[in-house]
Amino acid sequence: MKNSRGRRARKKRRRRREESLSVTLSHEAPFVDLRRWLTKKGFNSQSLIPANFSDTGRGLMATQPIKAEGLVISLPERCLLTTSTVLKSYMGEYIKRWQPPVSPLVTLCSFLIAERHYGDTSEWSPYIKVLPKSYTCPVYFSDDIMDLLPRDVQKKGVEQKERFQELYISSQPFFLSLQPLFTQPVENLFTQDAFRWAWCSVNTRTVYMEHAQSDFLSREKDVFALAPYLDLLNHCPAVQVEAGFNKLTSCYEIRSIQGCKKFQQAFICYGPHDNQQLLLEYGFVAPGNLHSVVYVDLGALKLCLNEGDKQLPQKLLFLKDNDFLGNLTFGIDGPSWRLMTVLKLLSLKPQQYSSWKSVLLGAAVSQDREEWCIHTALMLCLQLSDDNTNALERMALLKDCADQARLEQLSVVEDLRREERAILERSKDVLRNLLPQSSPWQQDGIRNTEH
Repeated sequence: MKNSRGRRARKKRRRRREESLSVTLSHEAPFVDLRRWLTKKGFNSQSLIPANFSDTGRGLMATQPIKAEGLVISLPERCLLTTSTVLKSYMGEYIKRWQPPVSPLVTLCSFLIAERHYGDTSEWSPYIKVLPKSYTCPVYFSDDIMDLLPRDVQKKGVEQKERFQELYISSQPFFLSLQPLFTQPVENLFTQDAFRWAWCSVNTRTVYMEHAQSDFLSREKDVFALAPYLDLLNHCPAVQVEAGFNKLTSCYEIRSIQGCKKFQQAFICYGPHDNQQLLLEYGFVAPGNLHSVVYVDLGALKLCLNEGDKQLPQKLLFLKDNDFLGNLTFGIDGPSWRLMTVLKLLSLKPQQYSSWKSVLLGAAVSQDREEWCIHTALMLCLQLSDDNTNALERMALLKDCADQARLEQLSVVEDLRREERAILERSKDVLRNLLPQSSPWQQDGIRNTEH
């Protein structure tokens, strides 16, 4: 009996510790108003409440156990904000008249900006009020923060900012056509900051839901649906869910494959995304993400190669023509097969030209070439680690004088860098264990004697 009471006491203490990691938000006015508003639209679920979690921030906590294959949340169609919602609104006639037709994305962004401007008088005000005021996607980053990103994600982040800028500029004439809806000048309402907020709201918070092609919108695929309350669910790479619109119930439903315990955070999974993709598309990083890798760009690769290899330009062209210069990575298990295959081809001597194709198909190389590849991969790993350390040091300096918004942006970049540092450390251990002690590459630490 004494042991039984001890186990029960330990379980209670553990449960209290788990519960202390979250603070309920359901009593706060914005969430009370949101629930009341959703209830009028037919949403009646009581199994999830908003809470603030110490590790993920705002999310939803289960108030009762969710069984395996059980329903996590069911949101009626009336609660979803889609292009159909906008076309039926006060903005619909302006969209229908506009030529060339605007895209589904711009349609939703325009509506969000207008609804936020109308404040308490807008129909969607309870939802607008719980949306984030800003985001931590690269489109928000200044140049000095962008420079702290790994090269691969930095390049994609710059491309993201350019796409956003082009979309904003090209949408200006349409925004001006909406002037009759407002008493203030449209250019003061549909600013770049306002459009960036709306653009990120749509890109980071919508669920995938295919809609019939509208005659009034552009030919771009219409797959967006903003889902109030449901979009408070956070992402976890290890969670499996089934999500989609149920035509029988006319609800967007999410079912959990594993289930969820009472008082624990309920999660969904956006897909098998690595941390770079999560940062680019959603503005956060998942700790311990099993899908995460560290990407190797061509610039980093070249720094570890022998410039005296006269065949190097030809080898790189051959790799590019065979689509082998992309998706080169380090993971927790070491370098990827693609990376090692590329290094194997780069290791070949001039007289081995005829072996290029067979190496790409998986043919083995000699023992000394294999050791050269392992050593070069280790050099590459160390180089990426140095870049990572340098970025973290520069980040610490920027934090000293940063405001709250910049601190949040720096924090997510720091999370990415620290997660990648852990991967590189694991990869270094793997590679060092692969090199035999008798290898010439071990004689002078990591110095490549061929260089």
